[in-house]
Amino acid sequence: MFTLQNQCSSTVWPGTLSGNGAATLGEGGFALTPGSSIQLQAPPGWSGRFWARTGCAFDQSGAGKCVTGDCGGVLKCTGGGAPPVSLVEFTIATNPNEKDFYDVSLVDGYNVALGVKALGGSGDCQSAGCVTDLNVNCPTELRVVDSGSVVACKSACAQFNTPEFCCTGDHNTPQTCSPTPYSEVFKNACPTAYSYAYDDASSTCTCSGSDYLITFCPSGSR
Repeated sequence: MFTLQNQCSSTVWPGTLSGNGAATLGEGGFALTPGSSIQLQAPPGWSGRFWARTGCAFDQSGAGKCVTGDCGGVLKCTGGGAPPVSLVEFTIATNPNEKDFYDVSLVDGYNVALGVKALGGSGDCQSAGCVTDLNVNCPTELRVVDSGSVVACKSACAQFNTPEFCCTGDHNTPQTCSPTPYSEVFKNACPTAYSYAYDDASSTCTCSGSDYLITFCPSGSR
């Protein structure tokens, strides 16, 4: 069972994307007003991701757009969120004795603080997330600005599209793709979140037989 709760001061529109042909949770997307929560039941073996969309406006047919995290101009996503966007990713075991894998990723940039906690379960069951408002400390060249406010922080890969920032070409292995000053800004702010593609050691979490609480703006930031 996933519980998604919104502690932001404004509405977010969570997007959900399922992998491996698994069931779509929450019909792909929905509105979540401040202080509200929703529970979504995932089948065994489910894998996918959740993210927050901000600044959205949809008509009665579900068509519209979001300032951040947009998934093709629809309320009910059928694809991923447009970067920059903070992600929480899961691979749920097929039986309760096996490990679930989960992480919070800033590889596609950052838009909203989020955290994930295991509820029950056994094993390491670490909490993960990025509870800091990275938009405040985002390097100038990575900022996404809307109506005078910083609404998201791009990854260095998205901004510069070079092998050393994207871990591609000659930099496509853990040995040849190292942290950069930009990824370290993300890592210093959010030590338990992926800051670049090969940031596995401190960022992948495991737990067995757990439910999960996903909180947007866990520290109550906007």
